[in-house]
Amino acid sequence: MFGVTVRDHLMVAHSFRGEVFGPAQALHGATFVVDATLRRPDLDPDGIVVDIGAATRVLGEIVGELNYRNLDEVPEFAGVNTSTEFLAKVIADRLAERIHAGGLGQNARGLASLSITLHESHVAWASYEREL
Repeated sequence: MFGVTVRDHLMVAHSFRGEVFGPAQALHGATFVVDATLRRPDLDPDGIVVDIGAATRVLGEIVGELNYRNLDEVPEFAGVNTSTEFLAKVIADRLAERIHAGGLGQNARGLASLSITLHESHVAWASYEREL
């Protein structure tokens, strides 16, 4: 399986509900490095997995929808702990929607899967992987 990864970053504020979160129950900030890895079994007719420029642009648009937001105030996230894992899935699903809509070009329809990894620090990260 071939893969290409593009990267961006995301800064949010949020809080969590539940004793397991300890002090993170209070409003706090989080900064993530966001990696999007796109995979396919064979290279496209141009000999690539995907256009890196297009993938970088689309990832940036998706991250931009969340960047500098207090996620506690986003209606679609009401009542949800916006954990690193949860946010990885949100970004993955939004990227999948853009791929299916042709946002990465027609050849990107041959992609088999994608994964999103949110790095909280150099020692902790979470990811979500899905088929396309």
